[in-house]
Amino acid sequence: MTGLGRHWGWVSRIRLWAASATVTLAVVLVLGAVATQSAQAQTFTDLYNFCSLENCDDGSTPYAALVRGAKGNLYGTTTYGGASGEGTVFVVDPSGTETVLYSFCQQSGCIDGAIPYSGVIRDAKGNLYGTTTAGGTSGEGTVFAVDPSGTETVLHSFAGGTTDGCDPYGGLVTDSSGNIYGAAYGCGEYSAGVIYELANSGGTYTESVVYAFKGGPDGANPQSSPVMDAKGRLYGTTFYGGGGGCLDGCGTAFRLTNSSGTWINKVLHTFKYNGVDGYYPYAGLTLDSEGNIYGTTLDGGSFQLGIVFILSPPKTKQKGYKETVLHTFYGDDDGQYPYAGVIMDGKGTLYGDTTGGGSGCGTVFMLSKTGKETILYSFTGAGGCSPYGNVIRDATGNLYGTAEHGGSGGSGGSGTVWKLTP
Repeated sequence: MTGLGRHWGWVSRIRLWAASATVTLAVVLVLGAVATQSAQAQTFTDLYNFCSLENCDDGSTPYAALVRGAKGNLYGTTTYGGASGEGTVFVVDPSGTETVLYSFCQQSGCIDGAIPYSGVIRDAKGNLYGTTTAGGTSGEGTVFAVDPSGTETVLHSFAGGTTDGCDPYGGLVTDSSGNIYGAAYGCGEYSAGVIYELANSGGTYTESVVYAFKGGPDGANPQSSPVMDAKGRLYGTTFYGGGGGCLDGCGTAFRLTNSSGTWINKVLHTFKYNGVDGYYPYAGLTLDSEGNIYGTTLDGGSFQLGIVFILSPPKTKQKGYKETVLHTFYGDDDGQYPYAGVIMDGKGTLYGDTTGGGSGCGTVFMLSKTGKETILYSFTGAGGCSPYGNVIRDATGNLYGTAEHGGSGGSGGSGTVWKLTP
């Protein structure tokens, strides 16, 4: 089965199961419903519409978040399109001009990779690093690098089976030594997914599985990029596992700590299907300076349309992390189904997007520390529809992101890169 087939297969399972599940109430601290407000004087700019060239050579369907360079250039990936139709790495400059840096599947059997669902990270020299969910020598996905000239190098081809992970839907994070870490959804022996490391030795990378999820209380099938704190600990989410009343488990938030070469998993929260808590956390996490952890769940909450949550670190007489539901999405103008996570500014305000709700094509929202939500923009389709990737923010407060489809490009609208100015 292709990576695309696997992806939409579990989405269908979520919807069918959620429609028939029975809700049992449990106590989770909720800050309460807050009326949605709409921000004023927001300026939306549709920077680029994909599939504007014949055969979508410029790319199609940008699924992931962007990364911004020092000169304001925006770098990202499209899941499809490009010269072979299997995805691209692109850059959009501040004027809205797009350049394809690399089109995947240029080599026989797509051994250079195909179908990137995650975005890219960028180093000080301008090299870009990311993952593809298909292609490589075994067809199970790759970790790749693209240099400023557009030359691609496959750093690792996933093998699946009994020795390696596969289907790396999530992106990457690096430590101070240049080692690369990521998450692979899972197949074969590692069907519950893995966290992997590419150890850097002078630019040569050696991959190893640092933690293999068991699919029980420890979680299963990570979809997103891990994040790293100052102590080198990795934080992330699993889409399934953990229990909590869902068919395959409602998902977890976890922390991995390297103890003398062995990575130990601590589950910080098990999500529960109880009518209040969220479930199925698709996105990664955001950490603040006080050790609080912020994230979203795709489903759950009082309206079964997703939540934004906070996990607070243990305090006096508190055994573990404490979850607070900061906001419950209720659909309509409020938004629904946040596939992306949230980011935080210097004042502790959160920003994110939803794939649905608003005017029908999703929203960009802002949340205060107390959970007061402001809708900054509602997508209508003309400027894009269904933003799946995280928003990013520059020093002056401008927000940037992608929409998976919509826009004014060919093929009925194949996605956009957009900018929102406060």
